[in-house]
Amino acid sequence: MTDTAPPAAPRPEARAPRGFADRRGPEVSAERRIVRQVSEVYERWGFEPLETGAFEYADALGKFLPDADRPNEGVFALQDDDDQWMALRYDLTAPLARFAAQSWETLPKPYRRYAFGPVWRNEKPGPGRFREFVQCDADTVGSDRPEADAEIIAMACEGLQAAGLEAGQAVVRVSNRKLFDGLFDAGGVTDPGQRLTALRAIDKFDRLGWSGVAALLGEGRLDESGDYTKGAQLPLGVAATIEAFLGSAGGGDEARARGATLDAISRCGGLGAAGEAALEELAGIDRALSAMRVDQATVRFDPTIVRGLEYYTGAVFEAELLLDTVDDRGRPVRFGSIGGGGRYDDLVARFTGQATPATGFSFGVSRLASALRAAGRSGPAPRGPVVVIVFSETDMQAYLDAVSELRQAGIAAELYLGRAGMKAQMKYADRRGAPVAVMLGGDEIAAGQVTLKDLDAGRMLAAGMADNEAWKSQRPGQQTVPRDALVRTVRSIIEASSIMLP
Repeated sequence: MTDTAPPAAPRPEARAPRGFADRRGPEVSAERRIVRQVSEVYERWGFEPLETGAFEYADALGKFLPDADRPNEGVFALQDDDDQWMALRYDLTAPLARFAAQSWETLPKPYRRYAFGPVWRNEKPGPGRFREFVQCDADTVGSDRPEADAEIIAMACEGLQAAGLEAGQAVVRVSNRKLFDGLFDAGGVTDPGQRLTALRAIDKFDRLGWSGVAALLGEGRLDESGDYTKGAQLPLGVAATIEAFLGSAGGGDEARARGATLDAISRCGGLGAAGEAALEELAGIDRALSAMRVDQATVRFDPTIVRGLEYYTGAVFEAELLLDTVDDRGRPVRFGSIGGGGRYDDLVARFTGQATPATGFSFGVSRLASALRAAGRSGPAPRGPVVVIVFSETDMQAYLDAVSELRQAGIAAELYLGRAGMKAQMKYADRRGAPVAVMLGGDEIAAGQVTLKDLDAGRMLAAGMADNEAWKSQRPGQQTVPRDALVRTVRSIIEASSIMLP
C-alpha cells in the first residue's frame, strides 16, 4: 500500500463579479478630474460638501424598495448583529434625507450640500450599466421656491460644462410629476403602485417609443433578452389620454421655447388641480432660468420626462447627452441620459412627520466619463512618472539620490525595481507614459553627468504631432547634461511637452 498525496485545492478563477468594473489609471484619473471640476462649481454656488456612510438601515432608504423579508431586490443588504437590515446605499439622496432629519436643528436652513461617492444597485448589469458606480449630487433642503429648482438646473448645466461638455453638447429637459398626477386623478387611477408602474413606463418613452410604453401601461412587455416586465394595467381610456398628452404636448420640438411648451400643455386640458399647479411651478422655474440667462436650447420643458423613482413629488429634470459617441469598434452608440433629479418634498418627512421641501440633481460620474471617452473627449492621458533606469546594483545609491531629488522638486518619479535589462526598462518607461527616462551609467556617474531620453518627443513625432522643423531641431531626443542640471532639464522637457500635448 502506497501513500498518495491529497489532491491540490482547486484554484479560484480570477474574475470580477458582473457589474463591478476594474478601472486603471486613465479611467480613474478621468473620474477624479470630473469630480474635482464639478465640485469647484458647486462650492462656487455656495454648496458645502457632505459625506455619509456606505450603509444605511434598509428602512431609511425609502419606500421605493421592495416589501420583502430580505430586502435584496434592487439593493445589496445584510443583517446587522442586532437583527436590523442594512443595505449599501442605492443613491446619495436617501442618505441626505436621513442626515437632514437627524441633524435638522443644527443645520442652516435651507441646507445646501453636494456629495460624491460610490453607490450600489442590485440590478441586471449591461453595457454602460454597472452595479457599482460613482454619483455626484447637489441638493437644497428646506426651500419650496421655484428659484431653488431653477438654481439646481442652472448649476447642473455649468457643472456638466466644467466636466468637459461644451455648449450644445447636452440638454436638460424639465417637467413636473404633478402633470401626470392630474391625468391619473381624472382617469380614476388611485393605486400608488399602479401609478408608479405607469410613470416608470412613461420614463422609457424616449427609448421604447409609444408602442413599448403602451405595452407597459397595459399587460406588460417582453424585452429582447426574454425578460418580462409586468405592466401597469391601466384602463384603455387612461392609456389613450396619456398617448394624446404625450403627442400633443410636443416634447420633441427642439425649437419650441419653454413658454410655448407650457402653452401647448395647457391646451391639452384635463389636467385637473394638480396639473394646473404643475404649470404654475414650471412657469416660475422658467422665469428664474430666464433671469439667470439660461438659454432655451440648454434647458427645455418636455412633459415626457417623469423620472422613475417614487420619491419625486414635483419638478423633475433629466440631462441628455447630445454628443455623437461610438463604441470600441467605432459603431455609433447612444448614451441618452447622463443625469437627472427633481423635487422630493416628502422624503425628509418620512423621518420627522413634518413637510420639508427639497430639490436636487445627480449625475453618474462613471457614466459621464464613459460617454466622454466614447466621444473622444476624455481629455489628455495622465502623465506618468519620470523613470530612473537601473544599470548596476553597485550604483544603486546614485539612482536613489536622483529619484529622491526629483521627488523633492515636486516631479513625479520612480526607480525601476524590476530585474530586466536596459531595453525592457525603456519599454516599461514608455508603457508608464513617462515623459523622461533618466540614465546614470558608470561613465555618466564618473563624469558627473546624466543622460536624459525625451520619451514625449518620441511619442509626438511618432504620432505626427510635431511637424514643426524648428521645434524638432531644438528638441533633441536624448541629451547629456551636468548632474546638477538634472531637475532643471527634466522640468524644461516636461513643460515643453505640456505645450505640445493635446
